[in-house]
Order: sequence, then structure tokens, then C-alpha cells
Amino acid sequence: MIRAARCTALRHAAGWMVLIALSASNALAEPFHRGLLWQLDRPGALPSWVFGTLHSNDPRVTTLPAPVARAFARARTFAMEIYLSEFEEAGFFEAMQFDDNRRLAPLVGDETYAKLREALGSEVPEEALARTKPWAAFLRIAQLRGAGRAPTLDRVLFADARARHMTMIGLESLDEQIAVLDTIPLDTQVALLRHLLAHRAELEAEVEPTTRAWLARDLAALARINRAAGAGDPELARHYAALARALVEDRSALMAYRLFLPLRHGGVFVAVGALHLYGTKGLLAQLREQGFRLRRVY
Repeated sequence: MIRAARCTALRHAAGWMVLIALSASNALAEPFHRGLLWQLDRPGALPSWVFGTLHSNDPRVTTLPAPVARAFARARTFAMEIYLSEFEEAGFFEAMQFDDNRRLAPLVGDETYAKLREALGSEVPEEALARTKPWAAFLRIAQLRGAGRAPTLDRVLFADARARHMTMIGLESLDEQIAVLDTIPLDTQVALLRHLLAHRAELEAEVEPTTRAWLARDLAALARINRAAGAGDPELARHYAALARALVEDRSALMAYRLFLPLRHGGVFVAVGALHLYGTKGLLAQLREQGFRLRRVY
């Protein structure tokens, strides 16, 4: 249960942050604007598939469409964004906290800290919250958005893959994902946390449109929904652009690199956040550059 909670927390936050980050991207005119499941073919190799997930536990999302279920059943290997070992899990919460004399309240200001304390309630002890990094506070608030104990789509796929005894591949290590978050400039972390706390209601209202766009397999719509974040505020837009580079472009490149060898053998079912599939710098575009023939299945 602890392991599932930690994985889910990281995926919920990363998924939401990716969606928000794409408000700063210019991907609307780029390829791969529609489709959640793509088949990858290469001479001499078994087919593989890339599936764009939504970090949600909505039953409409966690019920696999027939084409996705068929592809999953044919695969021998399951590749996901992150697969935590027991050793990595132990350092998860430690990595969320400053290991020096810095404290959260002086960085974000008393008003923002009070809003954060109110939003989290008794979930986080004061001593732990005081040492929390701004990006980790963002993560905790983002996790609240995925209320409920039902497993997310990612967890459903993970559990099914384990039950089928599939080979498991993590495209990122915990240390790598933590490093990505740590390299986001501190002023950007603070600005985005303040914006999140000040606009929680508006962001919550985006859940249903986001879900419907995903169900419609419309990647361009997923990006459009989030274009309003930072609109009209050049300074805030700069922070969202920094977030987009860290969470979308850089991570998609790492995923493509990690998939290079496994996909040569084929039989891989790749499940990553849907917006990693999108655009000229997205995962699909990079896999096409590696020589794969891509066909939209669903």
C-alpha cells in the first residue's frame, strides 16, 4: 500500500504538472495531435505499442478500450515512466525535503505557507512541511486533485503486467525524476506553487474537460485546455516554459533513449503520460527518427 501510494503520488503530480507545463508549449501545429495507442514496427522485430495514459482513477479512464487490451495481451514487456525499487522508495520522502538550513515558509511567504498548511490539513506534520521543497509542496497539493483510493490507470496497467509476469522496465529512476524537479529554478518552483494555491478551483474545474479530451483521444485538445495557465502574465509564462522544458521535453528525450534497445527486440507495451506522445519533440516523433514505422491503432 505504501509503495502504491508513493508511485501514485509521483505520477499524479508529474501528470498534472505536465499538463500545466504544456500551456507554455507551441505544439498545436505539430504532428501526433490525435491518438492514444500507436503500433511500432521495424523489420525483423515483433511489433511494440506506445499508449498515452491519463493519471486518473476515473472509471471511464481505467476501463481499457478493446484495442488497448488486445495490444497489452500481445506484449511480453511492460515499460512505464518509473518503477521504484525498495531502495529507491526509502529515499523518496527524504528527497522531498531540504537537507540544509533552508525552510519553506521564508521562501514562499507567510500567506502562501498558511494556504498550504490549510490545504494539507493534518496530512503532513509541521516539522516535515517546514523543510519541504517548493516542488514537493506542489506535488502534495497536486496529489489532492486525485482524490479517492481507487487505482489510477497507471496502477491498473502495472498490476496487470505483474499478474501476467511481464518483464518490467522503468524509463526513469527515482533519482532521475527527483533531479529533474530539483533543477527547476527555485524562483519558478515558488511562483508555480503560489499560482497553484491561488487558482485551485479553476484547475479543479479542468479535470472533466481534460478527461473528455483524453477519452476523445485528442492530444491537441489536452494542450489547448491548459493554454490559459500563465496567459496575460509574461513572468508567469516564463516559469511555465521552464517547467515544460524540464517535465516534457527533457523527459521525453530520456524515454526515447531508454527504449532504444528494448524496442529492437519488440513485444513491448509502453505506457507514459499521453502528452509525451505529442509534437515534434515528443516520444513518437523521436521513435520515428529512430527508424520505426508508426501506425495509429486507437
